[in-house]
Amino acid sequence: MTENTTESTAGDTAGNPTADLAVRPATPEDRPAVERLWLMFRHDLSESQGVLPAADGGFRNDWVASAFTAPGWAPYLLICGDRLAGLAFVRGLDGPVRVLNSFFVVRGARRRGIGLRAAREVLTRHPGPWEIAYQEDNPAAARFWARVATQLAGDAWTREPRPVPGRPELPPDVWISLTVPARPDADL
Repeated sequence: MTENTTESTAGDTAGNPTADLAVRPATPEDRPAVERLWLMFRHDLSESQGVLPAADGGFRNDWVASAFTAPGWAPYLLICGDRLAGLAFVRGLDGPVRVLNSFFVVRGARRRGIGLRAAREVLTRHPGPWEIAYQEDNPAAARFWARVATQLAGDAWTREPRPVPGRPELPPDVWISLTVPARPDADL
């Protein structure tokens, strides 16, 4: 993406803010933009997790590096028109279960159907078993991910609490497990 700091309204597309939504793999050239989106994402999470930024103003970003360089990972950009609307990191593409490691929609694009459509697009790009985690104390995430799972798998999905590895002081994460069917047009 080329840098453009001019602000835009996510609903600029006449009548349907998701009409121009695109989900595409992030390239190495996109990494600076992904890093800025990551900072916004971690800032959002800091409210519920009680995490403060480091002395340089940043947050832990090792997953950004993994998304671009680790085997089995894929970074995606969510784009509305010519504006960034969020990101998604997928891992486990080289294993039996895919994991939606990170998913973020900028605040200006929320509650417009953009996140739901983008989540479905990311998951259906990689049919098969999926796991998605969210924090138990985030009721909006619980409603959102239940809706995504139901749209993609009907009633054939589960939700279970699991301890956060290496963080016994934190409440468990909630994990949704589902199987995403192949797209009907996948063989064309």
